[in-house]
Formats: sequence, structure tokens, C-alpha cells
Amino acid sequence: MKRSKTYRPATQLVHGGVERTSFNETSDALFLTSGFIYDNAEQAERTFKGEEDRYQYSRFNNPNLTALQNRLSELEGAEACIVTSTGMSAVYASLVPIIKAGDRVVASRALFGSSYWIIETLLPQMGVETIFVDGTDLKQWEEALSKPTAAVLIETPSNPMLDILDIKAIADLTHKAGGKLIVDNVFATPLYQHPLEWGADLIVYSCTKHIDGQGRVLGGAVLGNKDVILDHITPFVRNTGIGLSPFNAWVFLKGLETLPLRVEKMTQNALACAEFLEKSNVVSRVLYPGLKSHPHYELGQKQMSASSTMIGFELKGGKKAAFTFMNALELILISNNLGDSRCIVTHPATTTHMKIGEAERLHLGITDGCIRFSVGIEDAQDIIEDLQIGLDAVAALTNSAK
Repeated sequence: MKRSKTYRPATQLVHGGVERTSFNETSDALFLTSGFIYDNAEQAERTFKGEEDRYQYSRFNNPNLTALQNRLSELEGAEACIVTSTGMSAVYASLVPIIKAGDRVVASRALFGSSYWIIETLLPQMGVETIFVDGTDLKQWEEALSKPTAAVLIETPSNPMLDILDIKAIADLTHKAGGKLIVDNVFATPLYQHPLEWGADLIVYSCTKHIDGQGRVLGGAVLGNKDVILDHITPFVRNTGIGLSPFNAWVFLKGLETLPLRVEKMTQNALACAEFLEKSNVVSRVLYPGLKSHPHYELGQKQMSASSTMIGFELKGGKKAAFTFMNALELILISNNLGDSRCIVTHPATTTHMKIGEAERLHLGITDGCIRFSVGIEDAQDIIEDLQIGLDAVAALTNSAK
């Protein structure tokens, strides 16, 4: 479709990157095929040599993957995108092709458990030196990046306690050290934060989260400049077989069409829930970027266009209080997913962040009383009433212990 202008995000997410067939279908067509036919043997040879650009095999590319990659690139203002089988394969693919044995990687401590494992365990096995820093402490970044560094990995807001990191400051230090900054942007979504504008080199997403938003399929994406994506990351994804399936890509294309509607409603609900939780006498702290009580509120206001669908909060009474709260809920679900249209709570200390160890969890502020709350699109009052049921159960537990 010929366009005379660049459209705003909500419009791009419906019309961007469309790969229509000769039938001119309205909705994106679904291409469930493993391979594609050549007109002749010479064309097959030219394709494999890279002399002719066409589809050859769905592990390499597929019209559904192209549409999703183009739509995400338009949304982020990125030169290129490659989609992967899961969010974690996106994190892995963003790192491994741009580093080698003997290199140095620096990361924020506040990472999702599997990302933390890659930095702490896997990369050292590959001969890579890895360093963790407290993500909000610029002095630690300055010290860690005073030596040549190949790559830096951060999450902002972080999982699960919603620390907000200064992307611009970290990007400047990373580039001075000769490295590339990778930002996991899942909690902010592509609507609320644009890391490339703040100096990041690569963005990673678990498309499983808000982009699908309905708990259906797994997938990931890496976005950035053409030279990195096309020359390094794309060959790695294609040849290791960690690419996205066409069906999942098609589901994500459908999810993107409603992303602004869902995320806006979820964010409105999240603010109402955060304000409600902050008033409870059984809650010791609430971490939500939209509250002025958040320790990085000013940075969040500067770096993000809106807050988040996610809340972190801590209940008085540790694990027993947390489990009592979760088990009392009637509407809100217990799961380790997030970004879903349904409200979901998670106990990070015993699930998503269990394997990083108790000492490291406590260093990050992830106590046994902490809850990660992914707020859905349900009626805000119904959510708050369900939270009250959980809080009442914790209050009863506390009173019985006196």
C-alpha cells in the first residue's frame, strides 16, 4: 500500500508491514508452509547464493515473519528486526553473535531469572568475563565500564521490582567502552519507551507478553541497526534454528492491532490498584513508576511516555503472608506469565527469581513478601475488590498471630 505520510503508533499497529497476497485479503494471511517452490534450478542456486531475494524456507523467513518484523521496526523506528522462538531466545541471540571468548559483558543485577543465568553461568563457560552492577548506581557503571566491554544488558523497568535505569547515561558509558547496549523493554512495552532514542543499540522483547497479550503463544524479537541485525544476529537465528514459527508470528500480528487499547486500559487499572495498595496497612511498600513514592519517579517521567501495566509490592509477614494473599484471591490468577489481558500475580522468590539465590534476591529487594502483579483489562473495581479479599486474609493472619 502506497503511503504519503508516516502514521502514529496505533495506526501503524493495524496497517504497518502488511504482506498481502494477490487475493488482497483484509486480514494478514497465514502462511503455514515449511518451504517455497523455485521456478527452476538456477533460481534455487541464485537464492542460496544470495543473488536473488526470495522466500526459500520458513526457518529462514516467511511472509508472516516479514510482516511482523516490518511492523515492529516501524513502531520502534528501528532499521531491522529479527523474530525468535521465545523471549529468552531473543536475549540469547542479542548477546552471543556480538561477543567472543575473551570479551567482557556487564549487566544490571536486576534481570529476569533466565537472563541472569545466561550472564552468570553460560557466558563464563564460553570464556566471556561477566560483571554485575546495581543498575541504578551510575558510579558502579562508571567503574565497570572503565575497561573495554563488548556488550551491556539491562532491563528497565526491571523485573520484578520495577527499577528504572538511566538508558542515556548507561548508553554513553557503554559506547565509550566500545560496547553495545541491549535493553529488555518488556515492562515498558514498545508504546511507552523507545530505547533506541536514548542511545541503546539493541532492543529485545518477549512477544509472549503484551504483544500477544492473551496467553496464547511464545515468541521474541530483537531490533536495532541493520549492520548488527542482518550481519550478525539474523544468521545466528537462522542457522541455530531459534526462529519464530509462522503461526505464532500471525498471532502476534493480531495482538499488535489491539496493543494500544489493552495497554492503556491495563495502565489505568494499574495506577488505580497501586494507589489502593499503598493505603493498606499490611503492605510495606508499593513500587509503581506512576506513583511519586517510586524512588526513580523523575527519571521515569523523563524516559517513559506513561507508566506500566506492572506493579511490585511487598506484604508484611514474608512468604506466609504472600502465599495467604495469593491463595485467597478469587479473580486474579496465579501464574508466572505477565502482560496478559487477565490479572496475574507471581511470587518471584519461589518462581521466576528462585534460582538466583536468596542473598542476591535480598540485594535486589526481592524479599519473601514480594508480589509481582501484572494488571489486566478487567473492571478496575472488580480487581480492587479482589485485592481487598487477599489483603483481608493477610490481616486475619496477622491478627491471629498476635
